[in-house]
Amino acid sequence: MFCPCCPPRLTRRRLLASAALLATAGAAPGFPMPPAFAMTEVASGVFVRRGEDADASAENADAIANIGFVIGREAVAVIDPGGSGADGARLRAAIRARTERPIRHVIETHIHLDHIFGASAFAADHPEVIGHARLPAALAARQEFYRRNLVDLLGPEAAGEALAPTTLVADRQVIDLGGRILEITAHDPAHTDTDLTLFDAATGTLWAADLLFVGRIPVLDGSLTGWQAALAALKPRAAARAVPGHGPVSVPWPAAAADEERYLATLAREVRALIIKGVDIDAASRLAMQGERDKWRLFDDYNGRNVIEAYKELEWE
Repeated sequence: MFCPCCPPRLTRRRLLASAALLATAGAAPGFPMPPAFAMTEVASGVFVRRGEDADASAENADAIANIGFVIGREAVAVIDPGGSGADGARLRAAIRARTERPIRHVIETHIHLDHIFGASAFAADHPEVIGHARLPAALAARQEFYRRNLVDLLGPEAAGEALAPTTLVADRQVIDLGGRILEITAHDPAHTDTDLTLFDAATGTLWAADLLFVGRIPVLDGSLTGWQAALAALKPRAAARAVPGHGPVSVPWPAAAADEERYLATLAREVRALIIKGVDIDAASRLAMQGERDKWRLFDDYNGRNVIEAYKELEWE
């Protein structure tokens, strides 16, 4: 298992799998590429690859997030370029299998490496790299750590890295792919402090990124109350569908946010109650949220950490 807070555990099996990964042919300069993956066209010109419901491993090349692209009349926008250079190379190959239009934009929806470390596979396209206004500071604090862990897990050729944003979004911005407008919204701290969402008006598709987890337990790395506020602000958006950061490639909106809203509300309620009772943070991480255990994949891997993050935020209310 690998998470942003912990170094990966390397085993002989993973090392052998990594060697096999690196032996495959590449489709982007400098990056080996695992076998092609399936892309789903969730709406006209909107393509999504479903990430595995797992943590990063040599076997999956950190292909654990939902990533994809939107094709306009004149250009392509990548929305999250993948979890590693190898993952990004596969995404780039999937784009080139469908269109030769220039890859003009790469949007990094937040700091977590499973979404953005494939960006370096697109460097030769010289895209506009779009990120939250706080993303540069987050990259300065985390990128070296993330890169070191991925190199340990996958090897230096496949690891990849994020690209520094060339355009920063502090509120809202639009990009035009040629007859196709994507609206990009920057959020206050929520899942992280660098969250972006996108809306494709042509198809009514809300790309919610990691503000929306479906089936896989949400991961708190920003602000619990901020996340609740961000969801409340997004819910009135009239969207035909949403693309979550983890889970199915397309879900009904806003109905699909109900489970996450319940989890976050329960987290806030139970952690506040434990704080009032004087339960310390370590004990709280073991006690809280047990009623949610059977409702989420990877619950035992992340729930305790969520409780700790919530406790640190809520004890100062």
